[in-house]
Amino acid sequence: MSIEAQSEPPATRRRAGLLLPIGSLTSPGFGKDAREVLAFLQKSGLSVWQVLPLGPTHPDKSPYQCLSSFALEPAYLDERELAADPGFERSTPVSARRQGEGASEALRAAFAGFRDRESHWIEDYARFMAIREVQDGRCWLDWPVGLRDRESHAMLAFEQEHASRIEAIAFEQFLLERQWQAVRDEARERSIFLFGDLPIFVAGDSADVWAHRSLFQLDASGRPTVVAGVPPDYFSASGQRWGNPLFDFQRMAEDGFAWWKQRLARHLALYDWVRIDHFRGLAAYWAIPVDDPDATGGQWVPGPGAALLEALETVGGDDLPLVAEDLGVITPDVTELRDRFGLPGMVVLHFAFDGDEDNPHLPRHHRPDCVVYTGTHDNDTTLGWWRSLDEAGRARVRRWLEAMQDIDPATPMPEAMIDSALASPSNLAMLPVGDLLGLGSEARINVPGTREGNWCWRLSDGALADALAQGMRVRLARHDRLA
Repeated sequence: MSIEAQSEPPATRRRAGLLLPIGSLTSPGFGKDAREVLAFLQKSGLSVWQVLPLGPTHPDKSPYQCLSSFALEPAYLDERELAADPGFERSTPVSARRQGEGASEALRAAFAGFRDRESHWIEDYARFMAIREVQDGRCWLDWPVGLRDRESHAMLAFEQEHASRIEAIAFEQFLLERQWQAVRDEARERSIFLFGDLPIFVAGDSADVWAHRSLFQLDASGRPTVVAGVPPDYFSASGQRWGNPLFDFQRMAEDGFAWWKQRLARHLALYDWVRIDHFRGLAAYWAIPVDDPDATGGQWVPGPGAALLEALETVGGDDLPLVAEDLGVITPDVTELRDRFGLPGMVVLHFAFDGDEDNPHLPRHHRPDCVVYTGTHDNDTTLGWWRSLDEAGRARVRRWLEAMQDIDPATPMPEAMIDSALASPSNLAMLPVGDLLGLGSEARINVPGTREGNWCWRLSDGALADALAQGMRVRLARHDRLA
């Protein structure tokens, strides 16, 4: 079902791509809308599609706090395609097809192969989700002790009573995998690279932690003793307390980081390239005592560093198809680790124009082995960002763009910033969809540190028009990015 990854490492050739989460499609999912994006990318000359994590989310819809590091979001199953799937008896309703009813013998055999191949995660995930449903969505820490602690008698009794539901959850994942791989097949046919995202930490309320408690720093009841975050900085006097449980990297090293190798293998079965979110946590991570209300009482703890990346090379090869998200507090050990393994880093143009001539985000400091963004999913759109600047700030941006890249001061935003990204020495330029469409703050995807109003922006039907593609193709040719 899976296809061989395209072999070109990221940021080794001049290309440009689109940052567009699956959850932001007009009809989020792995169906017609996703295929229309691929068609648009091919017409425009954009050869990379970057998405955010595709895992099953909690009610807040954040793709960075998933119920599993391996599973796919059930809402992304395209029911129009499922209704037309020839692997089912024609009379079987879509709702029944999701659970495996009416499946042909060949489809059942393919499901059995998927379940066997993915057994290291699919069984635990299906059990976890089935129990969660029975427990009305409560966190696993609040389940009855027998199920919380996976005691054999409690688990056996539950599995016997809910065997059909557990199988249905697993079958739904099989269908999702099947649809996504069809999207990936089409991407390959169109020479489009799929660029995924791997958050370094996992959600506490997840199948990963429930099934692998020994791999995390937890107490006897399964609650974290320390949690993830980042220290106080210019932007936040109290830092950020993310709350994710922290890995026990010493324990993980005992089996050669087997869980991490499985995790990367899963991502490379879904994508061609993978961004490691919060890469600096591999060099050192900020550990906050669990009872602290903010991040001020945390401390830096050495991460697994080269040992983990060497283990991952046994899965991804010597030229790991990874991009290091190296934004924020970056110390020499982080840069050294990134460069030792030849991983591209990131620069973001919105961060460039603070008046510091040594700012690494300024175009004059961009390296070829790097990914340049106008902004990321955590930034405002370029137009929204531009409108937030005062006159002095705008003048400074205009002045520096003209001096460094000969961009006409009369060029409107966001076009000027897009031109800056495309003109950058960085081999890979990624453009958020809101910038491509010239949208303001109404198209912002996420505001870090807030809970309301995130992850809900949707692409308007027909927004990725042929005229937009044709105009982009001309710009890409001008900057030698038609790969």
